[in-house]
Amino acid sequence: MQQFEFKVIPAPRRAEKARGLKTTADRFAHTLAQVMNDLARDGWEYLRADTLPCEERAGLTGKSTSYQTLLVFRRPVAGKTAEALAAVPLVAQPAPEAPAPKLGSALASEGAAPSLGPAETAKAD
Repeated sequence: MQQFEFKVIPAPRRAEKARGLKTTADRFAHTLAQVMNDLARDGWEYLRADTLPCEERAGLTGKSTSYQTLLVFRRPVAGKTAEALAAVPLVAQPAPEAPAPKLGSALASEGAAPSLGPAETAKAD
């Protein structure tokens, strides 16, 4: 089975100026084609465009939702078979923790507590 890796980038928000392109739609299409061709040179295949919600802070305590348009690309994973990828765990396993240091019991007499001396009383005038 073919395995892929994915790359997600934000879609361009502005069209770049180009010679001979007069309308905004033509300039935007040209800008988008440049992005897609640049990634295609590195082996990335365009898969789809998605618009997803993104929660952002607004002021000190408020939140607002904006929508981000993303371009999704994929390319085959080189030199890895499905069996090799299946052996790799998807979730990183936490390293075993060292045992916590033992604290002395509050009831055990493991040593003498330091002497603090008599408490001072407040004098009333």
